[in-house]
Amino acid sequence: PYPQSVTAQMVLNFLNGGAAINVFTQMNQLQLIVVDAGVNANLSHLNQPNFIHAKQGMGTGNYLLSEAITYDSVMSSIEKGKSLVKEVAQAGSNCIGFGEMGIGNTSSAALIMHAITGIPIHACVGRGTGANDEQLTIKINTLEKVAAFHQLHTLGNEPLKLLCAVGGFEIAMMVGAYLAAAEEKMVIVVDGFIATAALLIAVQIESTVMNNCIFAHSSNEQGHAKMLQHLKATPLLNIGLRLGEGTGAALAIPLIESAVAFLNQMASFEQAGVSTASE
Repeated sequence: PYPQSVTAQMVLNFLNGGAAINVFTQMNQLQLIVVDAGVNANLSHLNQPNFIHAKQGMGTGNYLLSEAITYDSVMSSIEKGKSLVKEVAQAGSNCIGFGEMGIGNTSSAALIMHAITGIPIHACVGRGTGANDEQLTIKINTLEKVAAFHQLHTLGNEPLKLLCAVGGFEIAMMVGAYLAAAEEKMVIVVDGFIATAALLIAVQIESTVMNNCIFAHSSNEQGHAKMLQHLKATPLLNIGLRLGEGTGAALAIPLIESAVAFLNQMASFEQAGVSTASE
């Protein structure tokens, strides 16, 4: 229902401070970095300090007709995601969350979910940015054709081939980011449907990434809860979010910080001189 141009428009909105993620990061004193992984627009004129030019291509290919991304571009995207996270870790951060913005990327996420979990397409696909019933039916039928064209049922254990077939530059870059964050022993706050789809692939490459993950929320996109079940993950929040942008992660980080403070600062009953139940 939304044109592709909205992706570039939202990038400008992020940089101008007008999006939901801006509100949440400002409220919670979190650093926001915006990365152009492959927006189909010329953003070379942007020079804001929190904007990173990392474009791997002007959008991906049409996966109904061919592979979405070349193998070389997948590997380049993964490596770029790794290097960006390593820079953040070297700057002193030990906690990181990943979000995304990309019109159409719930379709890629649903296809990745289908390939890895084996769950039927119709149970993976949701309304994305607000598809009505007719549009949702078209979306499901189209993605079933894509799944058949790429024989996705054979790619469940082939994460790189899967990224080539139906991935997005932002998803591939997040895969690398997850891998590097785990290597750097950072706490990884996993956001919503697309971010979790990227994690499914990262876990295929290196299963121990899961040890560093905290799952921010269960989104309103119908496939997300099933993804979380597949990963045996329990989200911190379930408040009907379907915003994307990393908003769930931004809301969850203060809760995580509160838990750390609670564990480190709260006095035990003995320390506080409070009688126990047996007394």
